[in-house]
Amino acid sequence: MNLNYTLREEQTRMCVNALGGEVQYCIPTDILPGERRSEDAYLVVGADRWLLLEGERITECCDVGEYHDYKATPMIGNVMLEAVGEAGSRLIARGTMLHAARFAYIAQVLNFKQQKQPERIYNEEPERCCQKCGRPLVHGTRMCVHCMNKSTVFRRLFQLGGRQMPRIMVGTLFLLAITGVSLISPQIQKVLINESLSPLEGVTPSWSVFIWCVVGIGLCIVASQLLELVRGRVMASVGPRISTDLRGMVYDRMQALSLRFLTSQRAGDIMNRVTRDTDRICNLIQDFFSSLIHQTFILVGVSVLLFVTDWRMALFILIPAPLMAYVQMKLWRVLLHKLFRRQFRMDDKANSFLHDVLSGIRVVKAFGREKAETEKFDTYCHDFAVMSVKSEQTWQMIVPTCNLVIQLSGLAVIFLGCYMILGGELTLGDLVQFNAYAGMIYGPISWIMNLPRRYADAAMSVDRIFTIIDEEPEIINRPDAKKHEIKGNVTFEDVTFGYASYEPVLKHISLEVHQGEMIGLVGHSGAGKSTLINLISRFYDVNEGSIKIDGMDIRQIETENLHSQVGVVLQETFLFTGTIFDNIRYARPDATIEEVIAAAKAANAHDFIVNFPDGYDTWVYENGNNLSGGERQRIAIARAVLVNPRILILDEATSALDIDTETLIQEALGRLVKDRTTFAIAHRLSTLRGADRLVVLDKGEVAEVGSHRELLQKKGIYYNLVMAQRQMANPKLAAVK
Repeated sequence: MNLNYTLREEQTRMCVNALGGEVQYCIPTDILPGERRSEDAYLVVGADRWLLLEGERITECCDVGEYHDYKATPMIGNVMLEAVGEAGSRLIARGTMLHAARFAYIAQVLNFKQQKQPERIYNEEPERCCQKCGRPLVHGTRMCVHCMNKSTVFRRLFQLGGRQMPRIMVGTLFLLAITGVSLISPQIQKVLINESLSPLEGVTPSWSVFIWCVVGIGLCIVASQLLELVRGRVMASVGPRISTDLRGMVYDRMQALSLRFLTSQRAGDIMNRVTRDTDRICNLIQDFFSSLIHQTFILVGVSVLLFVTDWRMALFILIPAPLMAYVQMKLWRVLLHKLFRRQFRMDDKANSFLHDVLSGIRVVKAFGREKAETEKFDTYCHDFAVMSVKSEQTWQMIVPTCNLVIQLSGLAVIFLGCYMILGGELTLGDLVQFNAYAGMIYGPISWIMNLPRRYADAAMSVDRIFTIIDEEPEIINRPDAKKHEIKGNVTFEDVTFGYASYEPVLKHISLEVHQGEMIGLVGHSGAGKSTLINLISRFYDVNEGSIKIDGMDIRQIETENLHSQVGVVLQETFLFTGTIFDNIRYARPDATIEEVIAAAKAANAHDFIVNFPDGYDTWVYENGNNLSGGERQRIAIARAVLVNPRILILDEATSALDIDTETLIQEALGRLVKDRTTFAIAHRLSTLRGADRLVVLDKGEVAEVGSHRELLQKKGIYYNLVMAQRQMANPKLAAVK
């Protein structure tokens, strides 16, 4: 992300003089006081001063130390940079949401400078606008539709179809053979007319010529259809194979990508990429590479034959085509491509919205929002329909107009040909042959005229697909990574981490956990508890410091090997559609029936499973909606037991359950945590009494460490949390207080 925009020479000179040194950071502040908009206003930061620049004028210059607690505050449609000074809080600068991340970075920079600390800025956030033209990018893409390199898109299309290229080339050869046969037929028609039906002067009509010409035309028709039949059978498998290869490539890449990328994308949007976008690309590859050669061959071959026959009539046919192509290209660049891209995006929004609503259908029904959601979806569909009608009407106005001009040129050719026949310059056979070739050339011309639309349908899909394929996974195995049999010692060494690198969630965490120890993680919502266990699982890599397991940096352990030895039981248990048996065995597909049953018994799940009519073969619906929360949780525990993890993570594993069910689950967890290093987050603090140590997090830092009894005696943050829960559980006690 650009944090140092380039200023003009005069602006740079002014800023250097005012700052007393070089410009270190420079970001746009495109909303000025009075709601004025400007593309030439900046917040400029030096070593120990900052200033506001508007055009060629510095409106304010200030020492960084005059203020503290700099922060970026996102509002509705804009972001504000605020700070606290002697007179209280003040607004320093404003900008559009396009620059929200930049404001957040600069706020951190100013805080580091004010506190005289080293500036720890990682600048890992991607740009949301085109680096060339500055226009915002379409969500989920990295290619600007205005600046994209068309040759690059076609090259990538060629790469996608590489595995099926031999079949495409075979199909293309058959197309060329079909083209060759079709070019022979008008020649035979010419001979038929000039030597049999309307013989030239001095030529005697011949029945043998008539018969041979009719047989020849018939053979051309039969040969053309047979060749088309063979080509169709060859090409029938190309589309499905390309689609399979492409979907496999995208899905495989998605599995390797980090949670940071996947959680930043809408689920419906990703599904559209795997299904609809791959189909669009598949259709373009299948049609484009074969048709391009075929249509080019016809265009060149027929054009040569037309000029050989008569160059004057050839010009009548060919001159309007480039003119119409030019007009259409201009209209496409100015108007049509915008309409079709808007239509594409509206369709995508409607599909993503539909996926979101279906995923949260219980919430919709719980709040009685069925009618409201239906109206929203109708609005999406209506907007899509309006844009579709507008784009199609515009397109259907242009294409027939272009075809009319070309057809009129064909009429002019017939008129000219008849005139030349009457003048003795042309034979009837020549005119029939010429008219047949003229009819053949309309196909390539129409294909070329429709090419921009074919391209537009797939160009955005290509970018959306390659946004995933080209995405580099954040979590990768280092060259020196190796397998390690985990014992269970975990050490945090000065760990700092933030999901957005300018906004750390954990700060300078140092903690040593011994093998077999149970650690309870406690703190207010947003304190960083879940983030800490995400780092242990290496769903993310730390920004600073290191996490070591048995003295080995977690980044030196093969990721798959690490995950196979870390068990996770979450509050919102996810079960896959399938049988209970398959869900328990998910983490260990090679587990035996006996091992699965033993794991279910250890999780107190066996009894309720065998009470189902189908037992372990009971079908689990989407996300386990046909099971209770406690049943899903015990299946998840059985899944973790089956893995036999050396490190166990429990994230709110007993939250929102009734007392009887919680007792069963606590009993199962008691067996599960034995002799395993365990990190537990619990909604009810009473469930963590058995932990060896409790770690209290506050604003991303370790605030307290100790046993339940020790922390109660300290009467700090943990004590206040326990007292608050007791008061909530006993309203009478709260009333007395």
